[in-house]
Amino acid sequence: MEPLYLDANATEPLRPAARAAVITALEAGGNPSSVHADGRAARRRLEEAREAVAARFGARPGDLVFTAGGTEANAIAVRGLSRGRRLLVGATEHPAVLAAAPEAEVLPVLPDGTADLDALARRLATGGPALVCLMAANNETGVLHPLAEVAALCRAQGALLHVDAVQAAGRVPLPANYDTLALSGHKLGGPPGAGALLLRPGLDLPALVAGGGQERGRRGGTEPLPAIAGLAAAVPEPGETARLAALRDRIEAGLRAIAPDAVIAGAGAPRLPNTVNVILPGVPAETQVIALDLAGVRVSAGAACSSGKVGQSPVLAAMGFGEDAGCGIRVSLPWNAPADAAERFLAAWGAMRDRLRRGAA
Repeated sequence: MEPLYLDANATEPLRPAARAAVITALEAGGNPSSVHADGRAARRRLEEAREAVAARFGARPGDLVFTAGGTEANAIAVRGLSRGRRLLVGATEHPAVLAAAPEAEVLPVLPDGTADLDALARRLATGGPALVCLMAANNETGVLHPLAEVAALCRAQGALLHVDAVQAAGRVPLPANYDTLALSGHKLGGPPGAGALLLRPGLDLPALVAGGGQERGRRGGTEPLPAIAGLAAAVPEPGETARLAALRDRIEAGLRAIAPDAVIAGAGAPRLPNTVNVILPGVPAETQVIALDLAGVRVSAGAACSSGKVGQSPVLAAMGFGEDAGCGIRVSLPWNAPADAAERFLAAWGAMRDRLRRGAA
């Protein structure tokens, strides 16, 4: 039996349309900055991709900056918008945002993983102008922040809002009231190497990477046209969200039936349709990931790997899980998850749980 890949939040499998677009762009060649015929053709392909991505996410083409990925998009936004402003960053943000804002004040989250709006309102009401950084959807739990309410609080206090939408894009509707919003191609089913930063109309940012004036002077370096073409072509199929949500719900119902002591992180909050973070108390996440991998099921731990080891998840710790913050695994269904994905995962997870519990007895 083929391995069961359930780590889409790390990277989605490449969609066929994206693969075809990458190959076409590679074969066509050309540099979008060249003025001869090949360069002009490459420029047309680049701008067609820009128009497609902008239209898909409700932006104007002139307000979209192509980047090398979500990390760079986040860094451009945070470093560009934070000048002269206090930084307020959610406690469960992705390391890419935290690394770009090491001096930031941390905003707490509620036990369900959503932003503490009362705490945000208090922080915004004191001190000077602020930049608030909150992700649309958490990469570990799938929890969705109430960004409409967050944006209203920011506007009332003259704060700017940066949204890391890397996990949410293509899976749930994106917020409209942002100053900047980051995307990543390979989380949509495109290839690695391309991302985008959407800007509020009228907003401009200094280049983080200087170069030859590409991207209207906002991001230097020759645009990775094949990866950008793949990003633009990575469009979800009709009904995909509902199908994945049904699989997720079957997984969660099965987990509760098999192990009443298991905990679904963020279960009470709105979440991505494809994501389950299940905590098995007392069993380290690393042990679970390895056991499932040996059974042919690919999942990930809630925490990032460091030197090949898995530590406690800062996200689960911020949600108040204490010692069990090191016992959560993330199951994230890809766009091409098979119809029997829930049953196959539950069979492997149940067998793993029984075996590990017997070994601990």
